[in-house]
Amino acid sequence: MNDNVLLELRSVGRRFHAPQRGDSLILDGIDLDVHQGEIVALVGRSGCGKSTLLRIVSGLMPPTNGTVRYRGQPVTRPVPGISMVFQSFGLFPWLSVLENVELGLEAQGVAAAERRQRALQAIDMIGLDGFESAYPRELSGGMRQRVGFARALVVNPDVLLMDEPFSALDVPTSETLRNDLLTLWLERQIPTRAILMVSHSLEEVLLMADRVVILDSNPGRIKQELPITLRHPRDEAAPAFRQLLERLYSIMTGVGSSLVAIGLGHPLPKAGATQMTGVLGAIAAGGGERSLADLADDLEMDASDLFPILEALELLDFARLSEGHVQLTPHGRGLLDADIQRRKAIFGEHLLRRVPLARHIRRVLDERPGQQAPRERFLHELEDYMSPAEAERVMTAMINWGRYAEIFEYDAGTGLLLGTDAGTLVG
Repeated sequence: MNDNVLLELRSVGRRFHAPQRGDSLILDGIDLDVHQGEIVALVGRSGCGKSTLLRIVSGLMPPTNGTVRYRGQPVTRPVPGISMVFQSFGLFPWLSVLENVELGLEAQGVAAAERRQRALQAIDMIGLDGFESAYPRELSGGMRQRVGFARALVVNPDVLLMDEPFSALDVPTSETLRNDLLTLWLERQIPTRAILMVSHSLEEVLLMADRVVILDSNPGRIKQELPITLRHPRDEAAPAFRQLLERLYSIMTGVGSSLVAIGLGHPLPKAGATQMTGVLGAIAAGGGERSLADLADDLEMDASDLFPILEALELLDFARLSEGHVQLTPHGRGLLDADIQRRKAIFGEHLLRRVPLARHIRRVLDERPGQQAPRERFLHELEDYMSPAEAERVMTAMINWGRYAEIFEYDAGTGLLLGTDAGTLVG
């Protein structure tokens, strides 16, 4: 193995077991090397398996097939040398800042005196000097995430894994923490030799990473790698930065990224009907076709927020994505031009035509004399295709879309879905 390679992934795949429907492939054939001295970012549309891959690398989740090696040795469980910062702060509320930071060292069997000295150094390095005795409830979100970074760095990791560590913070706080971490990295004030990160913000990725790995979806596969050679500090307003941003959007929406034919267990995008019409309006305001980078800027949205809405619009045939651009379809234009009642009707027609779960729910309701069925019935069916948490999310999205379109009603008190006259099947 090349001494410069810290992490080596070969043919890594992960399946989710669905008892009655067979396995669902989440990741497939991931080959990736992470070298000393580089920050590598994983990006892709929601559900492409980015966070799953990070957990496999950390040893928290085994791959279904393939291997992960750290310095030539297989990773089958959490190992010294690899540390992780999570999106959620994950602090123990009954422990002080110092005690939270010491935990990893204690697990490694480090003596108490050395443990305390190293924890204090990490707390000082990450900018929390003076808060050693504070408890998490006394800290702001940014300060709590700093504790998370201190806890990850105190064990002197070769490789630091970061799963959207700034996404739970407000913009000024996330920018400050990101810049502080980048300064520590560039000035070699931390022992970490490589960083592998997942981010929902393409701008954030381009500000930090030396290499971007773009994952495709269904299943997650490496679609392309994009080297970033801009010198630090990087300027978001610079033409070269904007060109890279456009290039990244183009790769994520290029050939091979269009929606495949969907089935009952398709993971519906997290998008509301009013969000969809709002984005359609912004596309129309630009003449019916927009660059995704410009659209995201105008709407002040990150890629992780914008892409699910665009995927929903594409799913319902109101917009089309291609090579970093989005264009209204005639149906999308018709939706925008309609009054509120006609808009609901158009939305419902497309929902029933293009989303099998919507048709299935409507058909079940139509076949029952009382036109009602429990929400749990459909939730259990979805769990044949996905995890319970994902099934819950998809069912919530489906109910919200169906209620907006008035193809069915929902009584939260009884948990019953109810048929409506507006919900008669079309086509």
